[in-house]
Amino acid sequence: MTAFTEAMAQLAAGVAVVTVREDRDDVGATVSSLMSVSLDPPLLVVSLASDGYPCEVLLRRDRWAATLLSAGQKAIASRFATAGRPSARLLLADTPHHRGEHTEAFVIENGVAALELETTQVVPAGDHTLFLAAPLAIDYITAAAPLIRLRSRYHSLP
Repeated sequence: MTAFTEAMAQLAAGVAVVTVREDRDDVGATVSSLMSVSLDPPLLVVSLASDGYPCEVLLRRDRWAATLLSAGQKAIASRFATAGRPSARLLLADTPHHRGEHTEAFVIENGVAALELETTQVVPAGDHTLFLAAPLAIDYITAAAPLIRLRSRYHSLP
């Protein structure tokens, strides 16, 4: 692990799953690099590895969903973080979910919150690509404890 990677692992971050519907399939990825960047207008940003398939699909599809995971959803985070993972449809086979009304992307139920989004700007950033997005809808917000990532492990707040 490089010193930079180790230093950044000291920063606690919320964990989300980003999903997008492609013509033939559904794609998803676990991220801990999703954050609000503006309240007026409301915007968020997510960072994805530029050489990954989820990034490739988001470059073609402007509408997608992000589910902010709850503390009890570590298994879902792990599934969507595994290299060479299968279709999101298979990863969610035993997990409550539905398609977003505005994006047709999978929205995972029982998280902390879920948003449907539309990309407004794409910014190359080193080996990642940043997707700035405006919310189309807030699917739900709950009082559940969030799942966080710290020091390369998933944790829940006390």
